[in-house]
Amino acid sequence: MPTESTPSSEPAPTGLPALVAWHAERTPDALAVADGDSTLTYAQLARAARALAGHLRRRGVRRGDAVALLTPRSARTVIAQLALWWAGAVCVPLDPAHPRPRSEALAAEAGVTLTVGDAKLLESAAPAGPTLALPDEPHTEEPQPDEVRAGGPQAAGPLPDAAAFIMFTSGSTGRPKGVAIAHRAIAELVSAPAYLTLTPRDRVLFHSPLTFDASTFEVWSALANGAAVVVCTVERPSLEDLAQEVERHGVTVAFFTTALFHQLAVRRSRIFAPLRTVVVGGEALAAHHAREVLQAFPWLELINGYGPTETTTFATAHRVTAADCAGQIPIGRPLAGATAHVLDEAGRPVPDGEWGELWVGGSRLSLGYTGRPELTAERFTTHPEWGRLYRTGDVVSRRPDGVLDFHGRTDDQVKVRGFRIEPQEVEYALREQPEVADAAVTVHRPSPDDARLVAFVVAAPGPVPRPDALRDRLAAALPAHLVPDELTVVADLPLNASGKVDRRALADLLTANGPDGSVGSDGSSGADASDGSPASAPDGPLTPLEQAVADVWSRSLGCDVTRPDADFLALGGHSLLALAVTDDLREELGVELSLADFFGFPTVAGQAALVERALLAAHGDLHPHAPEDTDGH
Repeated sequence: MPTESTPSSEPAPTGLPALVAWHAERTPDALAVADGDSTLTYAQLARAARALAGHLRRRGVRRGDAVALLTPRSARTVIAQLALWWAGAVCVPLDPAHPRPRSEALAAEAGVTLTVGDAKLLESAAPAGPTLALPDEPHTEEPQPDEVRAGGPQAAGPLPDAAAFIMFTSGSTGRPKGVAIAHRAIAELVSAPAYLTLTPRDRVLFHSPLTFDASTFEVWSALANGAAVVVCTVERPSLEDLAQEVERHGVTVAFFTTALFHQLAVRRSRIFAPLRTVVVGGEALAAHHAREVLQAFPWLELINGYGPTETTTFATAHRVTAADCAGQIPIGRPLAGATAHVLDEAGRPVPDGEWGELWVGGSRLSLGYTGRPELTAERFTTHPEWGRLYRTGDVVSRRPDGVLDFHGRTDDQVKVRGFRIEPQEVEYALREQPEVADAAVTVHRPSPDDARLVAFVVAAPGPVPRPDALRDRLAAALPAHLVPDELTVVADLPLNASGKVDRRALADLLTANGPDGSVGSDGSSGADASDGSPASAPDGPLTPLEQAVADVWSRSLGCDVTRPDADFLALGGHSLLALAVTDDLREELGVELSLADFFGFPTVAGQAALVERALLAAHGDLHPHAPEDTDGH
């Protein structure tokens, strides 16, 4: 394996730091990272990461230490990841948007010994324990000689089978699962990939949260191949933000969750025009959306990717053609060292065309679940013929040519907007609330392109819980994707013949909203609102601007919005629908609303006031600022 001081004619496939070092010596002046108005060449990236690695080692970081990383997306994020690996540490990404208790739980689960990151975030969101603020500017001093000398303790970087990341997925027991992913697995996924086109002249968009395993592809597919990473530094980018980022920096390769791709496809977004390759994944890809995009942008290489975190981002992939769009779009064949086995309940292969559970093997399986040997043994098994396998829980079938089709799950796990969710984790959090006797969570699909996490709770004796109050408490403990978009109070939960919750029957309860405290169709609580809360306000009349906002909401939410105090979140709105609404407001009213403003004033009246101020400011009548909080938010 080559080290950064002794490059070979070909990069090693077993270490990302070695790959970056190889490119830094071969093409030192090539663009590596673009971050807003700043850039880093490969030589600058390697020098900054080596210097920071030395700083980390002087602070006591040792090989194998789990170190949390808490930063907004930026060039410093890329430098810090690389530095942690050169220091021998395991990177545990944390999301600045997650509640602090959630980050505390993840850090404890991973055995974090130090948290590094942005100084302000460390003050406000870091888990307990030692912290280290990253410098505002990258380290530029030369590393110490013993840190790069051939044969030095860190010269070769991390061992190929050592953990590079610990990334967390939803857990069925209410406890998230930390998945340890090896350097070798990531390097094999991204090095000279055969499943898509990627050259040193490409620019890859990095816009996913660092805690989402798609970010592994976004950053390291570029840097492993001498290409450039384009970092979207907007914390919650709108559809327009993403399009501008792609256009401004000449991005050629991008990953979008399937749900985001569907939103972009509906709008025939101009984001596709500069791109050559788009990878989608997370949920089933709708054929009609894929067909529309390929017809409008026929040069586009559209890749449908599939893979749980345990299989290192992607296990299979399929390049989508116009012919595929006549039916169900497949998830393709195994890629980059992965193997796929379709088995029955007894672990025997099923014939082509029949449904079975997908078991994934090969060299890119994760190391298992951190600190969870029993769970690791349950999900990862050793087969006498095929070696180590991971049981995905996904139902697939194989076509005669080896291409796989996806058909659903063997258990209750769901995917919502690209996030893997164990309903039991949300149910556990709900049952912890004193007003809740029982809870069940499922997915509601009001339209083919909209999936919403919905919860049903049975009240404990005493006052009926208010859905908005329950959601607020969950939001203080769980990441946003685990907070139900809709919450309904019911008398009891439907059970099947085995006495278990009948999740298919839960959807029928959505029509049972009423005076028991459930969310009403207009966004009001439904509970007794005689206390003067906004829920008791009369319908309309809406001002012209409020009506314009309500019309945009109605189209995205799939319901009539008639009240100025209607709340976007209470109506089942979520971050992806917010992207669509802000894009429509920009198109129809000529006003740019950031997602921060959108969620800061989530009522019709509040957003109409934002629109009015923005329009007046555009005409020079006043300076834009947040509207007065006149609607109770």
